[in-house]
Amino acid sequence: MKVNKIVKTLLVVSAMSLLAVGLTGCGKKGNAESSDPKTLTVQFVPSVNAGSMDTKIKPLQSLLSKQLHMPVKMTVATTTNTMVEALGSKTLDVGFLPSAAYVLAHKQYGVVPLLQAQRQTRDANEGFTKKLTNHYYAEVVVRKDSNIKSLKDLKGKKIATQDTTSAAGYIYPAVEMQHEGINLNKDCKPFTVKGADQGVMSVVNGNADAAFVFEGARSIAAKDDPKAMTDTRVLYKSTPIPNDTISARKGLSPKLDKKIQKAFMDIAKTKHGREVLFNIYQHNGYVKTSNKDFAPMKSYIKQANNLNKNK
Repeated sequence: MKVNKIVKTLLVVSAMSLLAVGLTGCGKKGNAESSDPKTLTVQFVPSVNAGSMDTKIKPLQSLLSKQLHMPVKMTVATTTNTMVEALGSKTLDVGFLPSAAYVLAHKQYGVVPLLQAQRQTRDANEGFTKKLTNHYYAEVVVRKDSNIKSLKDLKGKKIATQDTTSAAGYIYPAVEMQHEGINLNKDCKPFTVKGADQGVMSVVNGNADAAFVFEGARSIAAKDDPKAMTDTRVLYKSTPIPNDTISARKGLSPKLDKKIQKAFMDIAKTKHGREVLFNIYQHNGYVKTSNKDFAPMKSYIKQANNLNKNK
């Protein structure tokens, strides 16, 4: 009888030990599945002068914090590449990623697209219409008095570009120049500037013969110098490019992803929110998106990568 009691006692103790281990394991698994931050970090790429963007994003930081009921820290990245790496290393939670950079970030690090920006379309004079769209265009800008009449005339010229992950500032113009038989890296003299407005001003000031920019960059630069519009012209406009994304790093909980989606969409529905968003990136609203919306971009990125391999 004593032996049976001892055996029973050992069985009970063993069962309780296994249960405790199992519960501990479950707890660890739950934490691993959701690594939501206490402070949400959000970053932007400097599409215009980085210093001016620091000021522009502060009102959005406050609005988003109120919507999410949690602290938010917003900063401006040095380059698009550094933002992608930060999302990959999970030192950054959310990034306003251009579409080309999103495709790379998704492939390399499983970054998730939460929203796609909507912008007003532009008329021939770069003024806004009331129609919203999910795409935009790259432009090649030259001086108004330049004798450059086509992409082929860019051979041997100095061209201001953005970094190699920029759709409008590099990928689309470079690839479409290649379609015309002009290799940007071998036939031209490209150099990198930070911000499309700086690309336009490089042309105005004679430091570049042409610049790769997004549609509307001239009107933005003209706020500081009217010559950005009066002394330049658009040589070429690309095929449509998917609009920017608001993307999240891999590992945020689905619940937080949805809260971030809703927060930005709600901000864009208010007059003050729209003004803040427009002031930063000329966004007029957001729609939900998925990876399939960026499929055409993959072909352009592949062609641009091949172009860069043969420098």
